[in-house]
Formats: sequence, C-alpha cells, structure tokens
Amino acid sequence: MKQHSKQPVRGGSAFWAVVITSAAGFITALDNLIVTTALPSIREDLGGGLEDLEWTVSAYTLTFAVLLMFGASLGDRFGRRRLFAIGLGIFTAASAAAALAPGMNELIAARAAQGVGAAIVTPLTLTLLSAAVPAERRGAALGVWGAASGIAVATGPLIGGTLTEHLSWQWIFWVNVPLGLALIPLALLRLNESHGPNPSLDLVGTVLASGGLFGIVYALIRGNADGWTSTTVLGGFIAGTALLVGFVFYELRAKHPMLPMRLFRNRSFSAINAASLLMLLGMFGAIFLLSQYLQTVGGYSPMQAGVRMLPWTAMPMIAGPLAGALSDRIGGAPVVTTGMALNAVGLGLWALAVEPQVSYTALLPALIVCGIGMGMFFAPSANLVMSTVRPEEQGIASGANNAIREVGGAIGVATLAAVFSAQGGYGSASMFVDGLIPALWVGAGAVALAAAVALLMPRRRKADRATPGLALGDTPPGVTVAT
Repeated sequence: MKQHSKQPVRGGSAFWAVVITSAAGFITALDNLIVTTALPSIREDLGGGLEDLEWTVSAYTLTFAVLLMFGASLGDRFGRRRLFAIGLGIFTAASAAAALAPGMNELIAARAAQGVGAAIVTPLTLTLLSAAVPAERRGAALGVWGAASGIAVATGPLIGGTLTEHLSWQWIFWVNVPLGLALIPLALLRLNESHGPNPSLDLVGTVLASGGLFGIVYALIRGNADGWTSTTVLGGFIAGTALLVGFVFYELRAKHPMLPMRLFRNRSFSAINAASLLMLLGMFGAIFLLSQYLQTVGGYSPMQAGVRMLPWTAMPMIAGPLAGALSDRIGGAPVVTTGMALNAVGLGLWALAVEPQVSYTALLPALIVCGIGMGMFFAPSANLVMSTVRPEEQGIASGANNAIREVGGAIGVATLAAVFSAQGGYGSASMFVDGLIPALWVGAGAVALAAAVALLMPRRRKADRATPGLALGDTPPGVTVAT
C-alpha cells in the first residue's frame, strides 16, 4: 500500500521539477543583464560615479562566478533541495534589499548578496532536474530549462527597460520577490531530497578556486577602467592564475576533492566546458553591446530596443525544447555544434549589416539566426555535461560548468568592450559603429572556435545507447560515451 502510493508522487515530482528549476534558473539568469538598462535611472536617483555603476553590475557577476562550485558542494553535503530553498531565500531577501537601497553602497552590497543566492541555486537546478526526470525524457526537460535560462539572458535588457520606463528602477528587483516567495514552499513540498557522495566540504579547494576566479574576473572587469598594465589588473591576473594552478595541484592530491581532475580526462567533459566558455564569451559580450547599439545609434528607448530584440528572444523558446528532444534521438554533440556555428554566422551577419543608419529589417536575419543557435546550445550542452559524469557527481559537474559559463560571460563583456573602446566610442553614431563592428567579429570568432572545439566530442553510437543496464555517465568497456 505504501509503495503503491509513491508512484504518483514520482510522476508529479518530474513535472514540478521542470517548473520549479526552470523558474529559478530564469530569475537568477535574468539578473545578469536586467540592471544594464536601468543604470542611468539608478545614477540619477542614488548618485555615484561611473565606478559605482560598474560595481552595481559586477558585484553580482563576481559573487555568482566564484561561489558556484561551492554552492554545488553545499548541496551535495547538506541536501540539494534544502540548499536550493535556502539559496532562493537569500536571493529573494537580497532582491528586496536592492529595491529598498537608500544609496549606492547598499545597492552594491545587496547585488553581491544576490550573487551568493544565485550561486547556490543555479547549479542545483540541474542536479534536482536530472534526478527527478527519467533519462529517456531528460533531454526534452532540459530543453525547457535551457529555453528559460536562454530567454532570461536575452530579455534582461527588455524587462529591465520596460520596468524602469513604466514603473521605476526598483521594480527590476521587486519582480524577483513574489517569484522567490512562491518557489520556496513549492520546492520544499514538491521536490525530492538528494545528497552527493562526499560527506565533507573541500574548504581549501573552495578558497583556492574562489580566490583564483575572483582575481581573474576582477582584473577583467577593471581592465578598461584601471588600465590593462596597472598594478591592480596585473596583480589580479597573476594572483588569480597562481591560485587556480594551486587549486589544480591541490585537487589532484585531495582525498575528497571539490572538482575531481579525473573528470577532465573525459574528452567530452573537457570539450563541452571549453566550448561553453567560448560560446558565452562571444554571445554575452555581443548582447551587452548590441542592446546599447539599438539605444545609442538606433535612438530607441530601453523598452523599444528590447522589443526589437524579440526575434532573438523568441527563437530559444521554440528551438530549445526541439533541440532537447532532438538530442535524445541523435545525441547532443551535433546539435550543440550546429547551434554554435549558427551563432557565429549570426554575429557575422550583424557585423556585416550594422551601420550608423540601417533599417531594422536588415538586422532581422542576424537576430533570428542567433536566436535559433542559442536555443540549440543551452539545453543539449547541459545534458552533455550531466551525461559525462556519474549521477553522484552531477552536482560537481554542473557547478563547474556554470562557473565556467559565468566566467566566459565576464571575459566576453571585458574583451568585446576593450575592442570597442580601442576602435570607437560613444561620441557619435559613426564612432559607435566603428567600435562595434570589430568587437562583433571578435565575438563571432570566439563562437566559431567554440564550434570547432565541440567537434572534438565523440559522437554517440547506436550500440552505446542500446547497452543494457548502462547508467547515466557510465562508460561501456572500450567506448567513450557522448550524448
């Protein structure tokens, strides 16, 4: 009787896992870019200089990037559902604090706290989803999750601009509060609890990895403002690199490593993580600049610019679930590779079409191609990461992949902004375009390189899929599996 009553709960758990993790992934991904279109209003209301505005953006990015792997480890140790709810609580409270901030210092502190909550929530969305959904339906489920995260990145400027223009900048943070308050009890009631195999936290590895990523990301963010040869920037690069090298050597010898280095012996795991970094480098940097192009050169308001990005926004909603289902049939590697190639083509089309005075219809092909490519990337790439490791290591793998993606985004914004400022500027429409075109080509080149790296992933064979009793992440004798 007791076992018979459990079956409906498991079925419901899969459905609710998709809903809850997709919604949580959406709000945490949204806060990467939602603040960008509100910065002028924030400065007018709270005061502060350019550096304060930069930290309003980077405080979230830094804490998010450097604590992602630690968030996954906490979930493995203390319970993924429990930490997921705690992370949502931190994120929701910090969002309210940001909306109520009386000054720039308080706002920056609240943004950093948002990043802490997001760093706990984001890696756990994948592990909770993968644990709740059967393997044969996991690609489609991750397609929904991937579409939600992809849309959040693409619509951040639109939502931020709309809320700022019609309500106030505080509403870009208030919007998170009711969603967070609804998701916390749903997660506790509808998700199943799970733990990782490691009972201890790798505190030394966490400090080394977090410090190393902080140093590098900080240097990249401050490079344009302080100068790439300044003491602070060079010190950040040197110290960050040294700490990351120390992290690798420590993890090779640790009894319970936070990130087992043996995972990178799997060609698929190494390739998809390298490709993810390059993909986010090109796309995140491009979105950062293109949203400004539509306002600065096109003359659109923040909301109008966001509306004109909708062809890019809508495509992941359609392509994401389809790509996830397709990856279940033919494997994720060819789908991801095609998506990256389409993104590179789309950015190239942008670079060819952009001019000081150009019709919106001339930009549509690039928007649509980029949108399809983004939808084909997010879901299958997540499935690839999860399928290259053992089930008990999925928390570690997802934390590492999300950290790499976030670092890739920070590198992309810094790199493309550096190219932009070296070749152009904000002085006129012509100057903006002079800087934008080479930056877009750099972004296209990074994404094209990502597609080339993805080709290194071995293709899944039919015999591999038919292997009886093969668990997710297990490898048959003599065969390397990639999905």
